[in-house]
Amino acid sequence: MRVHWLQHVPFEGLGSIGPWLERQGAEVSMTRLYAGESPPTRNNFDWLIVMGGPMNIYQEAEYPWLIEEKLCIKRAIKQGHKVLGICLGAQLIADVLMSRVYKNPQREIGWFDVELTSDGVNSDIFGGFSGKFEAFHWHGDTFGVPEGAAALASSQACAHQAFVYNNAVVGLQFHLETTPESARALIEHCGDELEGGGDFVQSAEAMLADAARFNRLNGLMTRLLDNLQAAEAPAMLAL
Repeated sequence: MRVHWLQHVPFEGLGSIGPWLERQGAEVSMTRLYAGESPPTRNNFDWLIVMGGPMNIYQEAEYPWLIEEKLCIKRAIKQGHKVLGICLGAQLIADVLMSRVYKNPQREIGWFDVELTSDGVNSDIFGGFSGKFEAFHWHGDTFGVPEGAAALASSQACAHQAFVYNNAVVGLQFHLETTPESARALIEHCGDELEGGGDFVQSAEAMLADAARFNRLNGLMTRLLDNLQAAEAPAMLAL
C-alpha cells in the first residue's frame, strides 16, 4: 500500500491517520507544498490524501503551487487511485471535479454534529457509523457536490459535509483525524478566526475541554479509513 499525501502548512499534519498508516505497513511519501516542493508528476502511489490548510482554493496568485496540486489530484482521480480530501482537501477535489467552492454562510469551528443523508447511510464509506455523530470542524468555505457524486452528510451550519465520487474518491468538510495536539496547533496558528464568535464558533477552551471526544473522533477516522481501504477500486476516468 503506497500512500502519498499533500501538506499545505506545517501545523496541519495527518493526525490520527498517521498511526493507521503505520498499522497497515504503508509506504508513505509526502509533498510539503508550503516549502516549495512539487507534487509528483507520475502517480506512483495507490492512495492520495489531501489535507487541510487556511488558504482558499482560488488563491492561486498567492499560492501558485495550487495549480500543480490540482493537476496532481486530477491525475489521481483519472487514473483510478483512491483519494481522500479533508477540509481544504475536499474543496480542492470538488474544484477539480468542476464544482463550485464558496464561502459558507457562517464559519463552523469546534464540535458539532454531522448527519448522514440517505445516500450516506447506505454508503460503504460510512458503514458502521450512526446516522448522526459529532465531528470537529474548522472552516469558512464549503463546496458544492460535484456532478456524478453522492452527497453523504450535512450539518446545521453547512449543507455539504461529505461526498463520494466514483466509489472511492471521498471529500470530507469536517475532521475526524484531529488529535488534541493538532487542535492546539490550529488554535495557536489560526486562533484569530475565533474572534467575533458566532453561533457555530466555539472557544479554544471548549474545544479542548474533553479529551474523550478526540478518542471517539479518531475511532471514527479509523473506521472510515478501513471502509475506504475495503472499497472496490474505482474505474479509470476520462476527466
